[in-house]
Amino acid sequence: MSTAQTEEPKLVEHTVQTTLGTVAVSEAGEGPVLVMLHGGGPGASAVANYRQNLAALTPHFRVVLPDQPGFGGSYRPTEADLDARSITEITVDALLQTLDALGIDRFHLLGNSLGGAAAIATALEAPERVEKLVLMAPGGGWLPFGPTPTEGQKAMFRYYHGEGPTVKKMRDFIRVMTAEPKRWEDTVQARYEASLDESHIAFYHAYNAAFAKRHGMDPLWQRVHRIKAPTLLLWGRDDRTITLDGAQLMLKQIRDVQLHVFGGCGHWVQLERQQEFERLVTDFLGAR
Repeated sequence: MSTAQTEEPKLVEHTVQTTLGTVAVSEAGEGPVLVMLHGGGPGASAVANYRQNLAALTPHFRVVLPDQPGFGGSYRPTEADLDARSITEITVDALLQTLDALGIDRFHLLGNSLGGAAAIATALEAPERVEKLVLMAPGGGWLPFGPTPTEGQKAMFRYYHGEGPTVKKMRDFIRVMTAEPKRWEDTVQARYEASLDESHIAFYHAYNAAFAKRHGMDPLWQRVHRIKAPTLLLWGRDDRTITLDGAQLMLKQIRDVQLHVFGGCGHWVQLERQQEFERLVTDFLGAR
């Protein structure tokens, strides 16, 4: 955390009723709206993903942190839901309904991994509402040159299979997600405990099954050339989940785009390179 911002801001937590189900939202700060979408690992949630970044971002932005469907305090899509629509399509629908209910029209949008896929799809679905876009190793927009599923994707699939979740499995998961896993040993227990919710486990089995049926994420890479919002791509050079080689298509196809790559960094840029992440995001979004 930046030495200039050490006090964690007070979060306001509430729920929003959508036609799909209840969406849990936390928010803090004042200013232009910045919606931050979390990744899709076991036990993930919006606050868990971005808590360490709030002290630096909330002086400049009204930061809105929705838990995506299936995660945190939000409703769990059923197997039938996931057969009918992809998790990304479900998330975009739920997100836009949630922002409508909060009276938010235009906003900056940031997404990591699974949340990055939802961010891309939202920017395509509602281009008039997304002012600027920050994508951190986003699913769907990425077209890898190597084999898939990647090492990180396999770690997610394995986590709930066999004997189910264990502390060792969570430690192994974080080892694959990050370039220097020993730095994050103190996060293992909390993330493991968050992964034990029975409804989340049931969702995750359905989510993995749907992922296999659909042969991966939605192929958003086919449409990234239609993104109108100025876009910042943030990537860890050593990401083993959404690998850097797949960034080239977005870099070539998105009209107004820039890419920043962090050496010695894996899939969790917002944690592994926290201060640089906060500076780049704040500068790119033009904080007042």
